[in-house]
Amino acid sequence: MVLGGGLIYISLEVLIAVGCCLGNLLVMWAVWRSGALNQTTFCLIVSLAMADFLVGAVAVPLAVVVDVHVKIPFHACLFICCVLIVPQQASVLTLLAIAVDRCLRVCIPFRYKTTVTKKRSWIIAALCWILASILGFLPMFGWYNHDTLTNNNSTSIDCDFVAVIPDSYLVHFLFEGCFLPLLAVMITLYCYIFFKIRRQSRGRAGVAAETGAYTRKEHKLASSLVLVLALFIVCWLPLHVKHNITYYNQNIHVPSIAVYFGILLSHSNSMVNPVVYAFKIPKIKQEYRKIWRKGIGQQQQADINTPASNTTDSHDGRIHVRISPQVEVNGII
Repeated sequence: MVLGGGLIYISLEVLIAVGCCLGNLLVMWAVWRSGALNQTTFCLIVSLAMADFLVGAVAVPLAVVVDVHVKIPFHACLFICCVLIVPQQASVLTLLAIAVDRCLRVCIPFRYKTTVTKKRSWIIAALCWILASILGFLPMFGWYNHDTLTNNNSTSIDCDFVAVIPDSYLVHFLFEGCFLPLLAVMITLYCYIFFKIRRQSRGRAGVAAETGAYTRKEHKLASSLVLVLALFIVCWLPLHVKHNITYYNQNIHVPSIAVYFGILLSHSNSMVNPVVYAFKIPKIKQEYRKIWRKGIGQQQQADINTPASNTTDSHDGRIHVRISPQVEVNGII
């Protein structure tokens, strides 16, 4: 990489990492403060925020290490590259779990709370992370570039993602075997959810105001989560397309600037999700406002502006009585 371009890339990565960490910490704090953790969907949203936080705290720094081609042992480089894959897999699996959760909410509204409990939602979130770790660390069990290891005279190499992770794993397994099928399932689920909500709203038109409010609430939350899914696709698809181009037609040279743009775009996805939550999900939006007001001191200012109660003080042996204008005292007003 050219020195100037490398500095720009690293600077952008640092900004994205800071945004990922601060934004997703704020999401987790807001969900916890609002008490929304008692709702199963928000347990999964916290799991997704944790994956996005790890992108900024772990994946981006390791990606920079890989980008500067540090000379380290082959298997250490392979381990680092596998760590980079895990948050993405955790994100796509958690998005699938959220889609299934929303589908159950709409399809079995009366049995939903007994079927999808808080404990079960945390178990599902943990299973998503376990499965993501297994999928991400598969190259450690032999699915790596053996040619890179055998062509070097020593066990140490200039660490590079494409030097240790084979395109067959990225294309056939991650993209064609995991990304596309799960994406198809999620799109199908959300199409069914919106179809179900629309049919319910037509069938229950004029029945009760509460029913209409419930339908609007479910539609709004589903729309917000679809936006999160759409951003995930837009941010990750260019990098997957690049891997497919280089795998199926090795004569085509993808410019370095396009590769780094794809990497930055995929990392930025973890930074924009908290912004979507802030504008689209009411519970998190309200908590953001409370945190903001407290941060700028509006709460303290409100306390100062509260009318003072009746107080007495002494000075030079005399007693002075302060009476608030809003307080009525017998014999005075």
